[in-house]
Amino acid sequence: MIASMKNVVKRYGDLTALDHLNLDVAEGEVLGLLGPNGAGKTTAIRTLCGLIDADGGEVQVFGQKQNTHNLKVRRNLGLVTQELTVFNELSAIENLRYFGSLYGLRGAELDENVSEMLDFVGLADRAKKRPKTFSGGMQRRLNIACALVHKPKLVIMDEPTVGIDPQSRNHILESVKQLAKKGTTVLYTSHYMEEVQAICDHISIMDAGRVIADGTIADLMSRIQYEDRINLQAAQPSDRLTEELRAISGVKSVTVEGSHYLITSGAGSGNVNRIMEVAHRNGGVTGFSEDKPNLEDVFLTLTGKRLRDEGEV
Repeated sequence: MIASMKNVVKRYGDLTALDHLNLDVAEGEVLGLLGPNGAGKTTAIRTLCGLIDADGGEVQVFGQKQNTHNLKVRRNLGLVTQELTVFNELSAIENLRYFGSLYGLRGAELDENVSEMLDFVGLADRAKKRPKTFSGGMQRRLNIACALVHKPKLVIMDEPTVGIDPQSRNHILESVKQLAKKGTTVLYTSHYMEEVQAICDHISIMDAGRVIADGTIADLMSRIQYEDRINLQAAQPSDRLTEELRAISGVKSVTVEGSHYLITSGAGSGNVNRIMEVAHRNGGVTGFSEDKPNLEDVFLTLTGKRLRDEGEV
């Protein structure tokens, strides 16, 4: 393992942000770290990077104990934060030279790495422009380049695509794929399930400060692959309809959003007809479909929450 967290605890007063967290990052993989808001993802990342110390447990990176004093480990880490950390007063190339010099790069090596990173994130033609003239997506790409300029062994990306255009999002995802091909290990958090499915080899799901499930997408999907999902558009949604649907034998969950009902039921339970009967007794149906579970459903089943809050972009 290139990094691991064993029974890690982190508290802020009465709040337990990390509750005996166990997390392994295998060398060369792209690990997707998922969790609802408040799950502890950012605290886990800050602890893994040595920005804060754990209150208990053990954190190791590159085979060394990680803490706020271990500068040697940090020299081989790259952190892409949710917040932009570039300087608007400096041009793109000056930002990269500054961050590269912080990691000890000098002379020809610094020049070569800076040039390579500008090409890598597609900003070579804007090298002498200041970030304040960039679009949000371009600023994000420069932010990533600054975290990669020293060619770290482990790159941690904390929601790097928040609030950007689709073109820049696709560029960032392709960049992650290229990093993986070169053997760089990536820990990636996102509120976009489609991103995780597109780039991650392995997924760990956090909730309430601990990992509650991990594995490949296929591993996680297998947990609910024997369940049926029924989408019902009710003509007259009501608490009574919800209660009667939940009372059907074999129904595992009923999620209601307005007039839309998502009913999860055991496969082979023969509940489709029963569900339709209940719905017709309670005002009728305006829409109906069945579909197979996906990774979002795994997340919802395990945490009881959606990965991205309603209305969040």
